[in-house]
Amino acid sequence: MNENPIDPAGASLVLCPDGPILVRGNFAVLRPTGEPVERQRETVALCRCGASAIKPYCDGTHKLINFRTETPDAQDRSNPKGSPEKPSP
Repeated sequence: MNENPIDPAGASLVLCPDGPILVRGNFAVLRPTGEPVERQRETVALCRCGASAIKPYCDGTHKLINFRTETPDAQDRSNPKGSPEKPSP
């Protein structure tokens, strides 16, 4: 890991649609106990689906389980009640 002091203000987050959170910069990843999680890179992908075998990091399982980040109420707004999802033949 980088020997520079940790500067979370210099970190950036990217929320990938239906995928992980990409974190770039000089930051620490901590377990709930406060213990640091080892990382080898300055950019990491953190799991959001909960199914990764290498948590807290993403292993791509979100693709296999069809993980979606859109909330059910957002889906309802895009398809109001009473509107057919597909046109009738």
